[in-house]
Amino acid sequence: MQDRCGIDQYVRSIPDFPEPGIIFRDITSVIQSPEGLKKSIDGMIESLKDVDFNVVLGPESRGFIFGMPVAYALNKGFVPVRKKGKLPCETIEKEYALEYGTAVVEIHKDAIKPGDKVVIIDDLIATGGTIEAIIEMVESLGGEVVKIQFLMELAGLKGREKLKGYEVDSLLIYDGK
Repeated sequence: MQDRCGIDQYVRSIPDFPEPGIIFRDITSVIQSPEGLKKSIDGMIESLKDVDFNVVLGPESRGFIFGMPVAYALNKGFVPVRKKGKLPCETIEKEYALEYGTAVVEIHKDAIKPGDKVVIIDDLIATGGTIEAIIEMVESLGGEVVKIQFLMELAGLKGREKLKGYEVDSLLIYDGK
């Protein structure tokens, strides 16, 4: 395990959930703690200090939790990525694979402008499928993904492999699944 910001102490680890042999890493205990939340947001802000970007993008719903305060603190715009059917204006969508089936995410068609430099922020990288779909949408609108920032990473699921060619950073990396 690698923990750059001292946040592992706030993560609740639940064995055998959702199935035997899996350790569920629960972020609700991180954000319920004022210290855990502050260390998380401050760590993400620090990791972006030398990155040139103008938009923070966060997937529903935990990407909102971490992306919005980072965008606010750094005076950047925030773009929400939502599940299909939740955004009111014209959207683009991308389907991606889940463990059992598929899901669809959307963003407003006018949310990313050609030339925008985008940072994607989310709570966790597991298999990388959601972020891979988001990257495809950003690039189809002419944006450039300059960094992908996570609170936690489950390295054993090899999500980084789907994100090769992009700068990926995680504040806390667990070796297993």
